[in-house]
Amino acid sequence: MSDRVATARDNKGSTVATLTKAAGLKTPVSRLYMRAIKDERILEVWGGDDGPMRLIKAYPVAAMSGGLGPKRREGDSQVPEGLYLVDRFNPKSSFLLSLGLNYPNASDKIRSDSERPGGDIFIHGGQASIGCLAMTDPAIQEIYLFALDAKRPIRVDLFPFRFRPGWQNRQPTQHLDFWKELEPFYAAFEKSKTVPQFRVDKKGRYRTVR
Repeated sequence: MSDRVATARDNKGSTVATLTKAAGLKTPVSRLYMRAIKDERILEVWGGDDGPMRLIKAYPVAAMSGGLGPKRREGDSQVPEGLYLVDRFNPKSSFLLSLGLNYPNASDKIRSDSERPGGDIFIHGGQASIGCLAMTDPAIQEIYLFALDAKRPIRVDLFPFRFRPGWQNRQPTQHLDFWKELEPFYAAFEKSKTVPQFRVDKKGRYRTVR
């Protein structure tokens, strides 16, 4: 275990346990789900055992670049939008601690720039970022511990906004068709508090699994 993880345990282990207990869950959290709402600059951490997920904490995002809409090429400064997994842990990050996301995923590989789609998208500390979700150092210590102790895989869904009535009027409208693909996954979780599965079709579109 790196010194940074040990330090996180010392600094935030009791906080993580308190937050978990307050959500009515056992420590460590068995199943973890994270959901980012870009326009609110919020990263929600949800946990569960065998039943519906419960919100553990909503963390303010300290810094993020770009605007609404998916990431489609290297250097566009966009934070991705879509359905992702945590695919690596970096306890020696340049930004204290970091959780890597599997961007480009199967959808992005079809729809993004074929030669330079970009990569290295993380949830990390440091409060500065281009294309990533930058959290405060105390926040990333908590988030990292939640993820480190949870079962794999860990889903991380990145949404532009909450899909509430009237969302179709949001700008920029060139992303409307893409956002229509994401809306069912947001709605399904809102209804059941269970993480909906998905598949990616030949055109890279997100599709529900029935």
